[in-house]
Amino acid sequence: MRALLFLLPALMMAQSAVQKGPATVRPRAAKPATAAKLTPMTDDDKIIYALGLSIYRSLSQFDLSPHELELVKQALSDAAAKQPAEDLNTWGPRIQGLAQARAGRAAEQEKTASATYLAKAAAEPGAVKTESGLVYRELRAGTGASPKPTDTVKVNYRGTLVNGTEFDSSYGRNEPAQFPLDHVIPCWTEGLQKMKVGGKAMLACPSNLAYGDQGRPSIPGGAALIFEIELLDIVNPAPGQTAQ
Repeated sequence: MRALLFLLPALMMAQSAVQKGPATVRPRAAKPATAAKLTPMTDDDKIIYALGLSIYRSLSQFDLSPHELELVKQALSDAAAKQPAEDLNTWGPRIQGLAQARAGRAAEQEKTASATYLAKAAAEPGAVKTESGLVYRELRAGTGASPKPTDTVKVNYRGTLVNGTEFDSSYGRNEPAQFPLDHVIPCWTEGLQKMKVGGKAMLACPSNLAYGDQGRPSIPGGAALIFEIELLDIVNPAPGQTAQ
């Protein structure tokens, strides 16, 4: 959302630069009867296509309906033709309010779906639900020490949403990760302390133990997160140093 909100003032300034004098609303350009689907061919095509994906990711907080997505496409076409059907200076300032309202709506929908998943996860054999709401299930017992809240851990992990979408993975980078336990989401701080070095566990984290209603670019607001984590080692920094 921050990226989009930073982008909006720039778009408004650009629009104002084009319009000299009072804002003029022009008739909307006729929409082609049919539009052939384009396939990115060159490297520049693929970069521009990636730009579209990035824009849509920024728009995801608005929870757009198919009709609303078509309006966005029409606005892009109208802006390119310098024939906007509505005045950006009039309606642009209202975008942030809509973003906040839609983000809250989407977060509540996500919480409902997450609650169903978390209930099923807590009912799995061997699963333990803690007072905080974390669902912990040991997948492989470890034999080493358990980390303390101030320790730095070396781990392999995979993080997914409740629909199975992977949003992060050290396996995908082919490199274990290191985190100080007092600098990660509360779910990790609590869950990793239950593990022993050499062990593997599943953590199902409600949104209040993860990224809350704000989410992250690849994580919807209100989303529960599921992690499979292997605790490889406890790596503490030398005295006076800060773990990275």
